[in-house]
Amino acid sequence: MTTEQMTGAQALVRALENVGVDTVFGIPGGAILPAYDPIFDSEKLRHILVRHEQGAGHAAQGYAMVTGKVGVCMATSGPGATNLVTPISDAYMDSVPMVAITGQVASKAIGTDAFQEADIAGITMPITKHNFLVTKPEDIARTIVEAFHIAATGRPGPVLVDIAKDALQTTFDFEWPVTMQLPGYRPVTRPHSKQVREAARLIVESRRPVLYVGGGVLKAGASAELKVLAELTGAPVVTTLMAKGALPDSHPQHMGMPGMHGSVGAVGALQKADLLVTLGARFDDRVTGKLDGFAPNAKVVHADIDPAEISKNRHADVPIVGDAREVIADLIVAVQAEHDAGRTGDYEAWWRQLNAWRETYPLGYDQPADGSLSPQYVIQRIGELAGPDAYYVAGVGQHQMWAAQFIKYERPGAFLNSGGAGTMGYAVPAAMGAKVGAPGTQVWAIDGDGCFQMTNQELATCAIEGIPVKIAVINNGNLGMVRQWQTLFYNERYSNTDLQSKETTTVRIPDFVKLAEAYGCVGLRCDSAEDVDAVIAKAMEIDDAPVVIDFVVHQDAMVWPMVAAGTANDDIKIARDMAPDWENGD
Repeated sequence: MTTEQMTGAQALVRALENVGVDTVFGIPGGAILPAYDPIFDSEKLRHILVRHEQGAGHAAQGYAMVTGKVGVCMATSGPGATNLVTPISDAYMDSVPMVAITGQVASKAIGTDAFQEADIAGITMPITKHNFLVTKPEDIARTIVEAFHIAATGRPGPVLVDIAKDALQTTFDFEWPVTMQLPGYRPVTRPHSKQVREAARLIVESRRPVLYVGGGVLKAGASAELKVLAELTGAPVVTTLMAKGALPDSHPQHMGMPGMHGSVGAVGALQKADLLVTLGARFDDRVTGKLDGFAPNAKVVHADIDPAEISKNRHADVPIVGDAREVIADLIVAVQAEHDAGRTGDYEAWWRQLNAWRETYPLGYDQPADGSLSPQYVIQRIGELAGPDAYYVAGVGQHQMWAAQFIKYERPGAFLNSGGAGTMGYAVPAAMGAKVGAPGTQVWAIDGDGCFQMTNQELATCAIEGIPVKIAVINNGNLGMVRQWQTLFYNERYSNTDLQSKETTTVRIPDFVKLAEAYGCVGLRCDSAEDVDAVIAKAMEIDDAPVVIDFVVHQDAMVWPMVAAGTANDDIKIARDMAPDWENGD
């Protein structure tokens, strides 16, 4: 063990270096300022100065998701810390490993309503895996090691480390290495063998099984194992919004994405199943619809690393706590043992039904009758021209669903989006973080004009820091998904969803091309289908600056299929007032 005199701030930077951090997204301010002085001297840490703390948090998420490392963001006390609440909540909902480091007022001033004081530990308690308030310099290094361990192990998630200013300023004897003090934290990763064998038995005995795959399979790096299990069982696979790419979209057993805007085939597979083999998914309301109408005749095998998720929303007949990769690997062995004993599943009739749905109700869209640009066509062409090796980062709303539907994901981790929290403003900073984490790979943000205006100031960061992301703004002049709900459920009363005021319809407010140029980016515009490919190609040729493309699209395009909120999945509509014939193909 080495001992060295240094300040708490120097200890923070040394600890970050020692745990392998190479990038920090943040903004300095009074309480965290002592930490920024040794960052100035660090040769191992790249600090990226963002324009808003929310951007720092989402960038840390994007970085984490493409690198597999823990993302790091940093902010000062009070409003700096509270601006991190949204990305912390986002990371919590989507199980993204992230450490948020915040400065706090001096320890003696805590609780006095001091200038720029906020109880960020209290505020974030419900939306972090754990959080720490550090008031002694000798606790800083150990706390950082513990925070990174908690964030990255078990079910990943965000951890907050709030450090009092005087702890950063005080000199002490720094010691390394440190010993973690987490006696109660022991995530279970190895599944129970008896439960796995029971799951395998149900798989071969069922007639209509479905592998219901969630984001936990991606977090566990279990895509290769999933493919083996799927092909061994012969069962259909559905991948949730957070699991896109866990099984290639082109795989013949892949039925698509389930849920509110899922494919008819995927929704039908779950609804008519007699067995759900649920892997790293949490029976989210956007997947299940009205819960008591979801998969009414199915037994449930539910495997998750977080025991709190099992039977939370739907009772599990076979609960399995464990890491998805280990669970799937053990399931493969157990199913193979069933096969070796002469017990195999007969799914021929099931596949006839599934294929009938798939062929009868493929995903599609109508071209606007007035000749204006179809947003689905734009997104589909971006996917086809940028290809499967690119990363695609979506905001929230219609464009997010179209990006999930019309881009083909052939590899795990290619699609980043805000699934659980549904955070507008996610795409631009998350794409920035993804590009920092994968500088040699194309990163496309598919954003809406509403989302884009929440965090587009990070274009300045991208331009100054040399982060050449590509931003496709799907510009329908409206808060598109909210407008869709107003069309369907509020008698077309468009209250406060038009982003262009009636008096200025002939003027672009803002003009996204001019805005991009003002931020040091290349700005392009496209409003006709004939020009889409050429504009995308031009954007792909530019590799030394961020590019923003303003795709001016039809304002009334809708996301279909759709299960209305609060209704059962059986009530899915393939278009307005049009429902599938569930018996088709029988």
